[in-house]
Amino acid sequence: MSAKIKLLLAEDEAALGQIIKESLETRDFEVLLCENGDKAFEAYKKHQPDVLVLDVMMPKKDGFTLAKDIRTIDHSVPIIFLTAKSQTADVVEGFSIGGNDYLKKPFSMEELIVRVHNLLDRKKHQHKVALVTLGDYTFDFPKQQLAYKTEAAVQLTHREAHLLFHLIKNKNQVLDRTIILNHLWGTDDFFAARSMDVFITKLRKKLQKDETIQILNVRGYGYKLVC
Repeated sequence: MSAKIKLLLAEDEAALGQIIKESLETRDFEVLLCENGDKAFEAYKKHQPDVLVLDVMMPKKDGFTLAKDIRTIDHSVPIIFLTAKSQTADVVEGFSIGGNDYLKKPFSMEELIVRVHNLLDRKKHQHKVALVTLGDYTFDFPKQQLAYKTEAAVQLTHREAHLLFHLIKNKNQVLDRTIILNHLWGTDDFFAARSMDVFITKLRKKLQKDETIQILNVRGYGYKLVC
């Protein structure tokens, strides 16, 4: 029998939190439910969960602040944000601080479970990939680190690492914008597209020391990594 997935749920709406907890527990999850960000951070440090599901709006410490704190000590644990429909614009910020996915309330339990499994599968695959040389850079996908020549490696966010990985896989070819948005963001809507543009800009800056490397914008289609 496979081990249960340990999921930390930070949700200040008590009734909703309990419903999610009980629903997941009937599907072989172990759920740690916390009603605010401070308690969630302590629970994370104590129990080391496999995945985090964080409501954006919480008392004491909101979901974004909590994620930032966790990312200072753990760059790989998957984080899913729960957002109200009116907070859709916050999605871009959520991805930029290291979030891996988001769900708009209300959502189905089936959708949450599928997204959790997808993120955990990606994490497993990540550890099977070897070091990649890109011009004068070395990319360590499992550790999510990028190093220029003999300089110290810089830490990438989970999404930066996955986006760079897909660009490298399709090096010198156009990476279809819609395909990568759906694969990494789970949607190709306006806010996900804006978020992807932000990450492309960040990667360009981190690769700018080698002038032979370019990430080109192929208008109306996608991006192309040229090296």
